[in-house]
Amino acid sequence: MADDIDDLLDEVETKFIAKIPVKKQQIKTSTSIKSKERKAEKDDIDLMIDDICDDTIDPLETQDVNRASQKVSRVVTSAQNKCYPVYIGSSICSQGLCNSSSKRCCDKLRCTDCDFKVCVFDNFAWHKTTDYLFLRNNVPDFKKLKAKLVAQSGTRAYCCQCQCRSIRDLTDTKSDTTLKWVCGKH
Repeated sequence: MADDIDDLLDEVETKFIAKIPVKKQQIKTSTSIKSKERKAEKDDIDLMIDDICDDTIDPLETQDVNRASQKVSRVVTSAQNKCYPVYIGSSICSQGLCNSSSKRCCDKLRCTDCDFKVCVFDNFAWHKTTDYLFLRNNVPDFKKLKAKLVAQSGTRAYCCQCQCRSIRDLTDTKSDTTLKWVCGKH
């Protein structure tokens, strides 16, 4: 039905707006070609939408992180969701999408000061001498960062290129006004 309406509109356009005399046979052939092109475009768009919807989830996100030192599972979530409020917490807290009913540590943090992804290290804490310049030069390379990380069970070390935190309890990022960390979408 939509094609018939489009054909009719095209015919009206060619007869009255362009004011160029057109034979009926030309109108029928040109409109049928246009409608076929539109159907092909719609099919292409439908295929692209199906491809996007059918994307497989990265197997790294769906694995349960069940190690001897760490019994925290990641929650797989759909795209385009953001945590509110944004929590950071210890290594015993589960990570994933947080909302008002389920308090989890956000695992997709991003810093708005340095525009960098926040790195997370379970069962580590930052040494008190860790400074801005060290972070700026070494984040996200764990081998280099290990120089200022201290093994500490139950603690989770967070850092971006401008700040670092060692967290033992579930904490809202708004409680620390110097942190500019937000959820980068799940």
